[in-house]
Amino acid sequence: MTPSTPDHAPVVALLRDLVAIDSTSGTPGEAAVLRRVAREFEAVGEARVTFARGADGEPTALLVSPATVAVDEPLLVFASHADVVPVTDASAWSHDPFGPVVVGDRLHGRGSSDMKSGLAASVVAVRDLLTRGAPVALAVSTGEEVGCLGAPAVVDLLSGHRVGAVVIPESTDGQVVLGHRGALWLTVRTSGLAAHGSTPERGHNAILDLVAVLGRLGDLPLSDHADLGRETVNVGVVSGGSVPNIVPDACEARVDLRVVRDDVDELVAWWRAQPEVTEVRVDLDLSAVWTPRDHPWLGGLGAPVSASPASYFTDASVLVRSLDAEVPVVVWGPGDPTVVHTVDESVSVAAVVRAVDQFRRAGDRWAADRRAADRRAGDR
Repeated sequence: MTPSTPDHAPVVALLRDLVAIDSTSGTPGEAAVLRRVAREFEAVGEARVTFARGADGEPTALLVSPATVAVDEPLLVFASHADVVPVTDASAWSHDPFGPVVVGDRLHGRGSSDMKSGLAASVVAVRDLLTRGAPVALAVSTGEEVGCLGAPAVVDLLSGHRVGAVVIPESTDGQVVLGHRGALWLTVRTSGLAAHGSTPERGHNAILDLVAVLGRLGDLPLSDHADLGRETVNVGVVSGGSVPNIVPDACEARVDLRVVRDDVDELVAWWRAQPEVTEVRVDLDLSAVWTPRDHPWLGGLGAPVSASPASYFTDASVLVRSLDAEVPVVVWGPGDPTVVHTVDESVSVAAVVRAVDQFRRAGDRWAADRRAADRRAGDR
């Protein structure tokens, strides 16, 4: 390849560096990614870099914002995450999952699509936009893959700024996706009385109680949304008992509900109202996200708008709770959604390079619209 080919673009060099860091959720690699991103802005005088830190002093989130901006200036925020899902069997991969390699147009490695490609593209675009004085920002969280754990720290970092629009550069194959369902994860427990397996009548079987509850799932009050579709329920884990010859005195299920409503109290109350259930714990509560198709900002993005919502949730589920209702939030990135979390995860190099240009144009358009709004306000 010649130096002019996409493989030699600055964004690809950054993407290689990011993929080479094993930033599996909960490992020191997450903080290493945040520090690597921060280095991209060391020589950018127009940028202010702020870290959120955990009790151990390690970074848990990062915000890059304009060094000087009016307090009421609305920012276009690109919000990414640093962590990746685990590599369970590296020997199954064609290449080292943390040794990024380009084959043809594909850069291979864990996190290449989800979502270090979107992170790298937004880093390069925001860096360039800030040097031109555009009102844009970059936020990076940790722990997204395990329930958006770092997103509240991003909310705290953004609290002193006015957010005008948000791009989540997750894997959408370059399409602008207008939202996704939220998630409600529950642990549901039943309790019984232990007895010898040869005399079950002397005990009370907690597993059979839970079976009775799960047999009524058809009665769950699930809702529909015109764009996000119907709410769903999945019983992902059931555990109870110890050996065949003891009547089990405890059983629990872990349940994943994908929701379209803002208030999940009715769903939680349904589980708690089942007579066999002794405890319901809310493990995760994430909001649904949706931007109307007729929002005027979408027309200036220069990318196709998907007819369908994302099937997964993102940090947007946390961010929207701190935003004004009219703030548009979209999921839009170069990653390939068909290979996310898979063996031999990869991304199109050309798509990553193209995303940088798209993000730059979106930022330039945002800056131009803000200047036009200021002129109109001055004329009044």
